[in-house]
Amino acid sequence: VMKTYFLCLSVLLAQKKFIYHYKNMRWAKGRHETYLCFVVKRRVGPNSLSFDFGHLRNRSGCHVELLFLRLLEAGALCPGLWGYGAPDSVGLCYSVTWFCSWSPCSDCSYRLAQFLSQTPNLRLRIYVSRLYFCDPEDSSAREGLRMLQRAGVQITVMNYEDYFYCWQTFVACRQRVFKAWDGLHQNSVQLARKLNDILQPGEAEDWGDAFELLGL
Repeated sequence: VMKTYFLCLSVLLAQKKFIYHYKNMRWAKGRHETYLCFVVKRRVGPNSLSFDFGHLRNRSGCHVELLFLRLLEAGALCPGLWGYGAPDSVGLCYSVTWFCSWSPCSDCSYRLAQFLSQTPNLRLRIYVSRLYFCDPEDSSAREGLRMLQRAGVQITVMNYEDYFYCWQTFVACRQRVFKAWDGLHQNSVQLARKLNDILQPGEAEDWGDAFELLGL
């Protein structure tokens, strides 16, 4: 019998705060904070699965990605990650999903890749609302994203379904249905195309043809 447990680690986001920080506009003026909503799935063998979820934001000059790593290093979110500190740590594996208002900067990408190289029993997937300083083709932020991909991280631009999931999971929605803002789909498609060009530059031309056929 599969056992499933849930634990919420933070209060829910206010509706206006979520929309303000996660809106995938091209020019996101004033969005100096980064929000990170997370789900941590913990599995011990085939019959036990637990979930932790919550959100963080950058504080006191420390980027939110590094704050999350501090929680992991302290054993607050993933006990037994290092093979000790939990009685059932043998065979323990974690799947972590982030929904970030900005993609990681180059320094955070480097630190994440380093961390993941030491924790083979942890898998990370990152959904991003917007791309951070990725306009210049030679930007260090672009290389950071490629470094994360080489480290095994799946990086995806958020679409309507992802925003809907976050609204239901991390926001104090009070049964209010998530309503897409103007341009959500178009901006998501454009950002996904840009991310693909960054991660798979050799395939950029093929994707260009596909988007042309879609009229985008």
